Amino acid sequence: MAEVIRIQGLTFNYGNGTAALKDLNLLVQPGETVVFIGPNGAGKTTLFLYILGLLHHVPHEVTVLGQPLTNHPAVDEARRRVGLVFQNPDDQLFCTTVFDDVAFGPINQGLTPEEVNGRVSRALEAVGLEGYERRVPHHLSGGEKRRVGLAGVFAMTPEVMLLDEPTSHLDPRGRREVIRLLRDFSGTKLVATHDFELALEVATRVVLLHKGEIKADGPPLEILTNESLLKASGLEMPLVLRYFMKLQETQSTDCTD
Repeated sequence: MAEVIRIQGLTFNYGNGTAALKDLNLLVQPGETVVFIGPNGAGKTTLFLYILGLLHHVPHEVTVLGQPLTNHPAVDEARRRVGLVFQNPDDQLFCTTVFDDVAFGPINQGLTPEEVNGRVSRALEAVGLEGYERRVPHHLSGGEKRRVGLAGVFAMTPEVMLLDEPTSHLDPRGRREVIRLLRDFSGTKLVATHDFELALEVATRVVLLHKGEIKADGPPLEILTNESLLKASGLEMPLVLRYFMKLQETQSTDCTD
């Protein structure tokens, strides 16, 4: 497959006329981890909703896994092969047990009970939650809820994962666990985040969105260390990158002395 996602000239306005996406063009290749950064309201979540076929679209603007999202069968196929991890896990977990939440997708894929049990078992093992099957999701910690949400997507064996702020509200240990899980997933990943350190750790490519437009698209370090570019979009370079750049400047000066 030449590309996993192709978007051409995508424009979308909210009901009040505010532009959410403006003539957006994007290609995502198999196996890429594309991290989208930008201020609140930049269009990151809206873009993800388009890729899942949850918003109306002009024919052929959005193609997912070779299928233009122009009819219900194509949209249903995209949703079967693309998994979305919500920004707030409480929006994703709605069953009375962890097992039921993780099993929801495979059951709706029409799998047999034996296949569902196998999918749930493997997904919970992947996220380190073996033995949690009968736990109540809303009694779990934030990090555990996040991992249950990931397990629910893993259980559907998607080819593409969309992750909206996957490390938000996590403590350091939970954050490290989510990063490990993202690294272990071999499929294509699209991640929307304000966490620049996450972007540095998992991204093969960073896309900067601002006011619905792509302002930059390139290697993570090239985008995330461009202070003037970030400032123009209302963003700030994280302290760890400032320290890294200062260290490089110091080393370069030492080498020339």
